[in-house]
Amino acid sequence: MKELEAAAAESAARLAGGPNRAAPSPGTACANCGAPLHGPWCHACGQDSDAHKRSVGRLIWEAVEGLFDLDGRLLRTLPDLFLRPGRLARDYMEGRIVRHVPPFRTFLVALLLFIFAAEHAAHENAEDNARQAVARAEALTTPRGRAAEAARMRAEAAADRASDLREAISDRADELKDPDENRGKIAARYARVTGKTEARYAADVAKADRVARGLPAETADEAAAALARGRSKSGDWWKPGLRKATANPDYYWSVLFTWAHRAAILLLPIVGLTLALVYRNRRRYFIHDHMLVAMNFLSFVFLTNAVGLVLPSPLMAWWLGLAALWTPINLFQTLRGAYGSGVLGAVLKSLVVWITAVFAFSVLLMGLLVFSLEQL
Repeated sequence: MKELEAAAAESAARLAGGPNRAAPSPGTACANCGAPLHGPWCHACGQDSDAHKRSVGRLIWEAVEGLFDLDGRLLRTLPDLFLRPGRLARDYMEGRIVRHVPPFRTFLVALLLFIFAAEHAAHENAEDNARQAVARAEALTTPRGRAAEAARMRAEAAADRASDLREAISDRADELKDPDENRGKIAARYARVTGKTEARYAADVAKADRVARGLPAETADEAAAALARGRSKSGDWWKPGLRKATANPDYYWSVLFTWAHRAAILLLPIVGLTLALVYRNRRRYFIHDHMLVAMNFLSFVFLTNAVGLVLPSPLMAWWLGLAALWTPINLFQTLRGAYGSGVLGAVLKSLVVWITAVFAFSVLLMGLLVFSLEQL
Protein backbone atom coordinates (compact mmCIF):
# COMPACT_ATOMS: atom_id res chain seq x y z
CA MET A 1 0.00 0.00 0.00
CA LYS A 2 2.83 2.41 0.88
CA GLU A 3 4.45 1.70 -2.47
CA LEU A 4 1.20 2.53 -4.25
CA GLU A 5 0.84 5.76 -2.31
CA ALA A 6 4.41 6.76 -3.16
CA ALA A 7 3.85 6.00 -6.82
CA ALA A 8 0.64 8.04 -6.84
CA ALA A 9 2.37 10.97 -5.17
CA GLU A 10 5.19 10.83 -7.70
CA SER A 11 2.71 10.69 -10.60
CA ALA A 12 0.81 13.69 -9.24
CA ALA A 13 4.04 15.64 -8.86
CA ARG A 14 5.03 14.86 -12.41
CA LEU A 15 1.60 15.86 -13.70
CA ALA A 16 1.80 19.20 -11.93
CA GLY A 17 5.38 19.84 -12.90
CA GLY A 18 5.23 19.00 -16.59
CA PRO A 19 7.37 16.41 -18.41
CA ASN A 20 9.56 13.94 -16.52
CA ARG A 21 12.63 15.42 -14.86
CA ALA A 22 16.04 13.84 -14.46
CA ALA A 23 17.77 15.66 -11.58
CA PRO A 24 21.53 15.10 -11.24
CA SER A 25 23.04 13.72 -8.09
CA PRO A 26 23.90 16.18 -5.29
CA GLY A 27 27.27 17.88 -5.72
CA THR A 28 27.18 17.82 -9.53
CA ALA A 29 28.49 21.05 -11.01
CA CYS A 30 25.93 23.38 -12.56
CA ALA A 31 26.30 23.40 -16.34
CA ASN A 32 25.89 27.19 -16.37
CA CYS A 33 28.00 28.55 -13.49
CA GLY A 34 29.80 25.51 -12.05
CA ALA A 35 28.32 25.78 -8.53
CA PRO A 36 27.62 22.46 -6.77
CA LEU A 37 23.97 21.44 -7.08
CA HIS A 38 21.77 20.52 -4.12
CA GLY A 39 18.38 20.28 -5.80
CA PRO A 40 16.46 20.72 -9.06
CA TRP A 41 17.59 24.36 -9.39
CA CYS A 42 21.01 25.97 -9.05
CA HIS A 43 21.12 28.10 -5.88
CA ALA A 44 23.68 30.45 -7.47
CA CYS A 45 22.27 31.26 -10.92
CA GLY A 46 18.77 29.74 -10.80
CA GLN A 47 19.20 27.50 -13.85
CA ASP A 48 17.15 24.31 -14.11
CA SER A 49 19.40 21.34 -13.35
CA ASP A 50 17.28 18.87 -15.31
CA ALA A 51 19.67 16.55 -17.16
CA HIS A 52 16.91 14.90 -19.20
CA LYS A 53 17.56 14.89 -22.94
CA ARG A 54 15.26 17.39 -24.62
CA SER A 55 12.59 15.76 -26.73
CA VAL A 56 10.22 17.62 -29.06
CA GLY A 57 7.49 17.35 -26.43
CA ARG A 58 9.86 18.75 -23.80
CA LEU A 59 10.74 21.71 -26.04
CA ILE A 60 7.05 22.44 -26.65
CA TRP A 61 6.33 22.28 -22.91
CA GLU A 62 9.22 24.63 -22.11
CA ALA A 63 8.00 27.10 -24.74
CA VAL A 64 4.46 27.10 -23.32
CA GLU A 65 5.74 27.21 -19.75
CA GLY A 66 8.03 30.13 -20.54
CA LEU A 67 5.27 32.07 -22.30
CA PHE A 68 2.48 31.54 -19.78
CA ASP A 69 4.63 30.86 -16.67
CA LEU A 70 2.89 27.59 -15.80
CA ASP A 71 4.53 27.16 -12.41
CA GLY A 72 1.49 27.87 -10.24
CA ARG A 73 1.77 31.66 -10.34
CA LEU A 74 -0.65 31.89 -13.27
CA LEU A 75 -3.35 30.18 -11.21
CA ARG A 76 -2.86 32.82 -8.52
CA THR A 77 -2.63 35.78 -10.88
CA LEU A 78 -5.68 35.23 -13.10
CA PRO A 79 -8.31 35.02 -10.31
CA ASP A 80 -6.89 38.19 -8.77
CA LEU A 81 -6.85 39.92 -12.15
CA PHE A 82 -10.56 39.28 -12.64
CA LEU A 83 -11.92 39.26 -9.09
CA ARG A 84 -9.40 41.14 -6.92
CA PRO A 85 -7.61 43.53 -9.29
CA GLY A 86 -6.91 46.08 -6.55
CA ARG A 87 -5.00 43.58 -4.45
CA LEU A 88 -3.03 42.36 -7.46
CA ALA A 89 -2.10 45.92 -8.47
CA ARG A 90 -1.08 46.65 -4.88
CA ASP A 91 1.17 43.59 -4.83
CA TYR A 92 2.80 44.75 -8.07
CA MET A 93 3.33 48.29 -6.76
CA GLU A 94 4.80 47.11 -3.44
CA GLY A 95 7.14 44.59 -5.05
CA ARG A 96 5.35 41.36 -4.11
CA ILE A 97 5.83 39.97 -7.59
CA VAL A 98 7.32 36.51 -7.01
CA ARG A 99 3.89 35.10 -6.13
CA HIS A 100 2.41 36.40 -9.41
CA VAL A 101 3.26 36.38 -13.08
CA PRO A 102 5.36 39.52 -13.73
CA PRO A 103 3.06 42.41 -14.74
CA PHE A 104 4.68 43.19 -18.07
CA ARG A 105 4.61 39.52 -19.05
CA THR A 106 0.92 39.36 -18.11
CA PHE A 107 0.29 42.44 -20.24
CA LEU A 108 2.20 41.08 -23.26
CA VAL A 109 0.52 37.66 -23.07
CA ALA A 110 -2.91 39.31 -22.73
CA LEU A 111 -2.18 41.57 -25.71
CA LEU A 112 -0.88 38.61 -27.73
CA LEU A 113 -4.01 36.56 -26.97
CA PHE A 114 -6.17 39.56 -27.87
CA ILE A 115 -4.37 39.95 -31.21
CA PHE A 116 -4.74 36.23 -31.96
CA ALA A 117 -8.44 36.36 -31.04
CA ALA A 118 -8.96 39.49 -33.16
CA GLU A 119 -7.21 37.89 -36.12
CA HIS A 120 -9.39 34.81 -35.66
CA ALA A 121 -12.56 36.93 -35.57
CA ALA A 122 -11.46 38.89 -38.66
CA HIS A 123 -10.66 35.63 -40.48
CA GLU A 124 -14.02 34.13 -39.55
CA ASN A 125 -15.78 37.32 -40.66
CA ALA A 126 -13.91 37.32 -43.99
CA GLU A 127 -14.80 33.68 -44.58
CA ASP A 128 -18.44 34.35 -43.73
CA ASN A 129 -18.49 37.29 -46.15
CA ALA A 130 -16.89 35.14 -48.84
CA ARG A 131 -19.54 32.46 -48.34
CA GLN A 132 -22.27 35.08 -48.59
CA ALA A 133 -20.71 36.49 -51.78
CA VAL A 134 -20.55 33.02 -53.34
CA ALA A 135 -24.16 32.33 -52.34
CA ARG A 136 -25.24 35.66 -53.79
CA ALA A 137 -23.36 35.03 -57.02
CA GLU A 138 -24.94 31.57 -57.30
CA ALA A 139 -28.39 33.05 -56.66
CA LEU A 140 -27.89 35.57 -59.46
CA THR A 141 -27.43 32.72 -61.95
CA THR A 142 -31.12 31.81 -61.65
CA PRO A 143 -34.15 33.94 -62.64
CA ARG A 144 -35.65 33.51 -59.21
CA GLY A 145 -32.44 34.63 -57.50
CA ARG A 146 -32.11 37.67 -59.76
CA ALA A 147 -35.72 38.63 -59.06
CA ALA A 148 -35.13 38.37 -55.30
CA GLU A 149 -31.96 40.50 -55.49
CA ALA A 150 -33.70 43.09 -57.65
CA ALA A 151 -36.60 43.26 -55.18
CA ARG A 152 -34.13 43.78 -52.32
CA MET A 153 -32.40 46.59 -54.23
CA ARG A 154 -35.73 48.31 -55.00
CA ALA A 155 -36.83 48.07 -51.37
CA GLU A 156 -33.51 49.52 -50.18
CA ALA A 157 -33.74 52.33 -52.74
CA ALA A 158 -37.29 53.14 -51.64
CA ALA A 159 -36.26 53.24 -47.98
CA ASP A 160 -33.34 55.58 -48.76
CA ARG A 161 -35.61 57.81 -50.83
CA ALA A 162 -38.22 58.04 -48.07
CA SER A 163 -35.53 58.86 -45.48
CA ASP A 164 -33.94 61.56 -47.65
CA LEU A 165 -37.31 63.15 -48.42
CA ARG A 166 -38.29 63.21 -44.74
CA GLU A 167 -35.01 64.93 -43.92
CA ALA A 168 -35.55 67.47 -46.72
CA ILE A 169 -39.08 68.24 -45.51
CA SER A 170 -37.84 68.65 -41.94
CA ASP A 171 -35.04 71.00 -43.04
CA ARG A 172 -37.49 73.09 -45.09
CA ALA A 173 -39.90 73.33 -42.14
CA ASP A 174 -37.09 74.54 -39.85
CA GLU A 175 -35.96 77.12 -42.41
CA LEU A 176 -39.51 78.42 -42.89
CA LYS A 177 -39.72 79.18 -39.16
CA ASP A 178 -36.99 81.79 -39.59
CA PRO A 179 -38.62 85.06 -40.75
CA ASP A 180 -35.31 86.31 -42.14
CA GLU A 181 -34.97 83.43 -44.60
CA ASN A 182 -35.88 84.08 -48.23
CA ARG A 183 -38.85 81.91 -49.19
CA GLY A 184 -37.73 81.67 -52.79
CA LYS A 185 -34.31 80.38 -51.84
CA ILE A 186 -35.86 77.86 -49.45
CA ALA A 187 -38.09 76.54 -52.23
CA ALA A 188 -35.13 76.39 -54.65
CA ARG A 189 -32.99 74.45 -52.18
CA TYR A 190 -35.83 72.06 -51.45
CA ALA A 191 -36.42 71.48 -55.15
CA ARG A 192 -32.69 70.88 -55.71
CA VAL A 193 -32.42 68.37 -52.85
CA THR A 194 -35.58 66.48 -53.81
CA GLY A 195 -34.49 66.45 -57.45
CA LYS A 196 -31.19 64.81 -56.53
CA THR A 197 -33.03 62.32 -54.31
CA GLU A 198 -35.42 61.36 -57.10
CA ALA A 199 -32.54 61.05 -59.59
CA ARG A 200 -30.66 58.80 -57.18
CA TYR A 201 -33.77 56.69 -56.66
CA ALA A 202 -34.33 56.37 -60.42
CA ALA A 203 -30.69 55.29 -60.90
CA ASP A 204 -31.00 52.67 -58.14
CA VAL A 205 -34.22 51.31 -59.64
CA ALA A 206 -32.52 51.14 -63.04
CA LYS A 207 -29.70 49.11 -61.48
CA ALA A 208 -32.26 46.74 -59.96
CA ASP A 209 -33.91 46.34 -63.37
CA ARG A 210 -30.55 45.47 -64.96
CA VAL A 211 -29.88 42.88 -62.25
CA ALA A 212 -33.33 41.35 -62.87
CA ARG A 213 -32.39 40.97 -66.55
CA GLY A 214 -29.08 39.29 -65.68
CA LEU A 215 -26.90 42.34 -66.49
CA PRO A 216 -24.29 44.08 -64.27
CA ALA A 217 -25.83 46.59 -61.90
CA GLU A 218 -23.52 49.34 -63.19
CA THR A 219 -22.63 49.85 -66.83
CA ALA A 220 -19.04 50.38 -67.93
CA ASP A 221 -19.74 54.06 -68.72
CA GLU A 222 -21.27 54.62 -65.29
CA ALA A 223 -18.31 52.98 -63.56
CA ALA A 224 -15.85 55.10 -65.57
CA ALA A 225 -17.83 58.28 -64.81
CA ALA A 226 -17.87 57.47 -61.09
CA LEU A 227 -14.10 56.91 -61.14
CA ALA A 228 -13.58 60.20 -62.99
CA ARG A 229 -15.71 62.06 -60.43
CA GLY A 230 -13.62 60.57 -57.64
CA ARG A 231 -10.42 61.89 -59.26
CA SER A 232 -11.78 65.25 -60.34
CA LYS A 233 -10.48 67.09 -57.27
CA SER A 234 -7.00 66.58 -55.88
CA GLY A 235 -8.21 67.55 -52.41
CA ASP A 236 -10.80 64.76 -52.36
CA TRP A 237 -8.16 62.02 -51.93
CA TRP A 238 -10.52 60.09 -49.68
CA LYS A 239 -13.32 59.72 -52.23
CA PRO A 240 -11.91 56.69 -54.12
CA GLY A 241 -11.36 54.88 -50.82
CA LEU A 242 -14.82 55.88 -49.62
CA ARG A 243 -16.33 54.54 -52.82
CA LYS A 244 -14.47 51.24 -52.39
CA ALA A 245 -15.58 51.06 -48.76
CA THR A 246 -19.19 51.68 -49.79
CA ALA A 247 -18.99 49.04 -52.50
CA ASN A 248 -17.31 46.50 -50.22
CA PRO A 249 -18.05 47.47 -46.59
CA ASP A 250 -17.13 44.05 -45.20
CA TYR A 251 -13.59 44.31 -46.54
CA TYR A 252 -13.26 47.86 -45.23
CA TRP A 253 -14.29 46.84 -41.73
CA SER A 254 -11.89 43.90 -41.90
CA VAL A 255 -9.00 46.27 -42.70
CA LEU A 256 -10.09 48.65 -39.95
CA PHE A 257 -10.39 45.86 -37.42
CA THR A 258 -6.94 44.53 -38.28
CA TRP A 259 -5.29 47.89 -37.59
CA ALA A 260 -7.45 48.67 -34.52
CA HIS A 261 -6.19 45.81 -32.37
CA ARG A 262 -2.59 46.63 -33.32
CA ALA A 263 -3.05 50.21 -32.16
CA ALA A 264 -4.51 49.02 -28.84
CA ILE A 265 -1.03 48.99 -27.29
CA LEU A 266 -1.09 52.80 -27.41
CA LEU A 267 -3.65 52.67 -24.62
CA LEU A 268 -0.90 51.70 -22.14
CA PRO A 269 0.90 55.08 -22.06
CA ILE A 270 -2.44 56.91 -22.31
CA VAL A 271 -3.92 55.17 -19.26
CA GLY A 272 -0.63 55.34 -17.35
CA LEU A 273 -0.21 59.08 -17.89
CA THR A 274 -3.86 59.69 -17.00
CA LEU A 275 -3.34 57.88 -13.70
CA ALA A 276 -0.28 60.01 -13.06
CA LEU A 277 -2.41 63.10 -13.65
CA VAL A 278 -5.34 62.17 -11.40
CA TYR A 279 -2.97 61.01 -8.62
CA ARG A 280 -0.48 63.84 -9.00
CA ASN A 281 -0.92 64.75 -5.31
CA ARG A 282 0.17 61.26 -4.24
CA ARG A 283 3.88 62.01 -4.48
CA ARG A 284 4.93 58.62 -3.16
CA TYR A 285 3.76 57.08 -6.43
CA PHE A 286 5.87 57.39 -9.55
CA ILE A 287 5.30 56.84 -13.26
CA HIS A 288 6.52 53.27 -12.80
CA ASP A 289 3.71 52.61 -10.31
CA HIS A 290 1.07 54.14 -12.57
CA MET A 291 2.28 52.04 -15.52
CA LEU A 292 2.01 48.89 -13.38
CA VAL A 293 -1.60 49.73 -12.57
CA ALA A 294 -2.30 50.52 -16.24
CA MET A 295 -0.81 47.16 -17.29
CA ASN A 296 -2.92 45.41 -14.68
CA PHE A 297 -6.14 47.05 -15.92
CA LEU A 298 -5.39 46.66 -19.65
CA SER A 299 -4.47 43.00 -19.16
CA PHE A 300 -8.00 42.48 -17.86
CA VAL A 301 -9.45 44.43 -20.82
CA PHE A 302 -7.50 42.46 -23.42
CA LEU A 303 -8.24 39.07 -21.86
CA THR A 304 -11.99 39.66 -21.47
CA ASN A 305 -12.29 40.88 -25.05
CA ALA A 306 -10.12 38.03 -26.33
CA VAL A 307 -12.55 35.54 -24.78
CA GLY A 308 -15.48 37.32 -26.43
CA LEU A 309 -13.87 37.38 -29.88
CA VAL A 310 -13.48 33.60 -30.05
CA LEU A 311 -17.06 32.85 -29.02
CA PRO A 312 -19.83 32.13 -31.56
CA SER A 313 -21.67 35.22 -32.79
CA PRO A 314 -24.72 35.08 -30.45
CA LEU A 315 -22.52 34.48 -27.39
CA MET A 316 -19.95 37.02 -28.59
CA ALA A 317 -22.46 39.88 -28.49
CA TRP A 318 -23.64 38.82 -25.03
CA TRP A 319 -20.12 38.47 -23.63
CA LEU A 320 -18.80 41.76 -25.08
CA GLY A 321 -21.82 43.56 -23.66
CA LEU A 322 -21.08 42.06 -20.25
CA ALA A 323 -17.40 43.03 -20.61
CA ALA A 324 -18.41 46.63 -21.38
CA LEU A 325 -20.25 46.78 -18.04
CA TRP A 326 -17.59 44.86 -16.13
CA THR A 327 -14.61 46.95 -17.31
CA PRO A 328 -15.38 50.22 -15.42
CA ILE A 329 -16.20 48.16 -12.31
CA ASN A 330 -12.83 46.44 -12.61
CA LEU A 331 -11.17 49.85 -13.00
CA PHE A 332 -12.87 51.10 -9.83
CA GLN A 333 -11.72 48.02 -7.90
CA THR A 334 -8.20 48.44 -9.26
CA LEU A 335 -7.86 52.10 -8.23
CA ARG A 336 -9.50 51.59 -4.84
CA GLY A 337 -7.19 48.70 -3.97
CA ALA A 338 -3.99 49.97 -5.57
CA TYR A 339 -4.02 53.54 -4.27
CA GLY A 340 -6.16 53.11 -1.17
CA SER A 341 -8.71 55.64 -2.45
CA GLY A 342 -12.04 56.16 -0.74
CA VAL A 343 -15.21 55.09 -2.48
CA LEU A 344 -16.11 58.56 -3.76
CA GLY A 345 -12.53 59.35 -4.77
CA ALA A 346 -12.16 56.03 -6.58
CA VAL A 347 -15.47 56.62 -8.40
CA LEU A 348 -14.46 60.10 -9.57
CA LYS A 349 -10.97 59.06 -10.61
CA SER A 350 -12.34 55.98 -12.36
CA LEU A 351 -14.70 58.20 -14.34
CA VAL A 352 -11.82 60.48 -15.37
CA VAL A 353 -9.60 57.56 -16.43
CA TRP A 354 -12.49 55.76 -18.14
CA ILE A 355 -13.67 58.83 -20.07
CA THR A 356 -10.08 59.66 -21.08
CA ALA A 357 -9.45 56.10 -22.26
CA VAL A 358 -12.72 55.97 -24.23
CA PHE A 359 -12.04 59.41 -25.76
CA ALA A 360 -8.47 58.43 -26.69
CA PHE A 361 -9.71 55.17 -28.19
CA SER A 362 -12.37 57.09 -30.16
CA VAL A 363 -9.73 59.46 -31.54
CA LEU A 364 -7.54 56.50 -32.48
CA LEU A 365 -10.55 54.86 -34.10
CA MET A 366 -11.37 57.99 -36.12
CA GLY A 367 -7.77 58.15 -37.29
CA LEU A 368 -7.92 54.49 -38.24
CA LEU A 369 -11.17 55.07 -40.15
CA VAL A 370 -9.34 57.57 -42.36
CA PHE A 371 -6.15 55.52 -42.49
CA SER A 372 -8.04 52.38 -43.51
CA LEU A 373 -9.55 54.23 -46.48
CA GLU A 374 -6.03 54.70 -47.84
CA GLN A 375 -5.37 50.97 -47.50
CA LEU A 376 -8.23 49.98 -49.83
